[in-house]
Amino acid sequence: MDESGTTGVKEMIASWAIEETATADFGDQRLDARMAVMLSALGSRPNLSIPAACGGRAEMAAAYRFFDNDRVTFDKVLGPHINRTLQRLAGQRVALLVQDTSEIELMRPEQEVVGVGTLDGVRCGLQLHEMQAFTPEGTPLGTVWAQVINRTGGVSPAAQRTRHARLHTPIEQKESLRWLTGLRRAREVAGQLPGVTCVCVADSEADIYELLAEPRGEPAVHWLVRGCHDRSLWGEQAAHLLKKVLGAPVLYRIQLLIRGRQARTEVEARARRVDRTTRRAEVEVRAAEVTLRPPWRHDRQLPPVKANVVLVREPAPPAGEAPLEWILVTTLPIDTAEQVRTIVEYYCARWGIELFFRVLKSGCRIERRRFEHVDRLLPCLALYLIAAWRTLFVCHLGRHCPELDCEAIFEPSEWKAVWVAVHRRKPPKNKPRLSEMVHLIARLGGYVERPRSEPGAQTIWIGLQRMHDLAWAWESFGPCGKVRDG
Repeated sequence: MDESGTTGVKEMIASWAIEETATADFGDQRLDARMAVMLSALGSRPNLSIPAACGGRAEMAAAYRFFDNDRVTFDKVLGPHINRTLQRLAGQRVALLVQDTSEIELMRPEQEVVGVGTLDGVRCGLQLHEMQAFTPEGTPLGTVWAQVINRTGGVSPAAQRTRHARLHTPIEQKESLRWLTGLRRAREVAGQLPGVTCVCVADSEADIYELLAEPRGEPAVHWLVRGCHDRSLWGEQAAHLLKKVLGAPVLYRIQLLIRGRQARTEVEARARRVDRTTRRAEVEVRAAEVTLRPPWRHDRQLPPVKANVVLVREPAPPAGEAPLEWILVTTLPIDTAEQVRTIVEYYCARWGIELFFRVLKSGCRIERRRFEHVDRLLPCLALYLIAAWRTLFVCHLGRHCPELDCEAIFEPSEWKAVWVAVHRRKPPKNKPRLSEMVHLIARLGGYVERPRSEPGAQTIWIGLQRMHDLAWAWESFGPCGKVRDG
């Protein structure tokens, strides 16, 4: 075996892994080839340990040498996938570029991970800021940009200062700069995708005036941010944003599914952090055009910002439940009720990035990867970002493109092996539909068929792991098996 561990690897490499790593460039062809092998192995068995996923001692050693190589970095591992994401986006009419931050907790009671900073002064870990591309229907198309924040110097100094001191800290010295960087990256993406309407979507953490005041020149990119501040308005006596939009007529009413959550601490009192149960909420939708008054900054003068606001509000919540209220600030048009409805649908698609983080942590178990140094962990994190996308992509495509030929996603050995394992009979001559195959894979992961239900990400990622093993056996010992007597 050579230094990269590529020679002698006999395991089947998934075609999707080859496509996602086609533009890999580590300055060493052996490393480029090894990345495809690694992505195929780890992506096919995302919830296994790296030694178990690699399938052998030599392959395991090659995997750890790959992560330990100085040429293998977070950005270089993720780069080929970003290129493929841009290719997928080029065929879309609208691209939702959703950015959000998630904590990667790396507490190691038995051994500290060298080089890892703090999350809050108590827990060790990293912050991952991710921008994932989605279709308006919610199908994930891949990462377009990602940034890792490692607080090796302790908790962010700005967070420990007084309000007065924070107001005197330039945005360039705050961690919240990542939201502006994400919007600027979205504009770069829009410049590479003529004919595609790009919308940068973010939750309330991105309600930063400097972001709203970003120049809106070419290439054009829309933004859609959930507001958390009842901002003052420009040119209106003592007027605020919420009062202005509440004075607008109700455009339509709709039911929205509110997903349940559990507070992280028992003493949590903030309305958006307390416990709530999953339920359907009857909401009213209003919209208004506003001009926001710029806040004071000690080092610059910010301009007034014209924006459109869509208010989604629950007028009569159940007893004991906090009302649903979304203040959506955007550059998207609100001239018609249909345009307003589209804005609400775009924001609802933001939930996809929450599912993405769940797959990354629960399915790919990124927080349980055992590395002694953060420099090894970061390339592994980038690889699992691709694996998490693949799992979520298969799940959503099975729902939204049910009639698609299953071989658009799966190899013949994959779908045939799964068919035989589930149905206990020979595969059909006509290839099954994608939706049918996704359900069969989910059944391998423990999914139980029910009327009007769809498999979730967890049963999909478990099923994909079993599918990979079945496909390997099919390739080796099936009708076209490569293993022969003698």
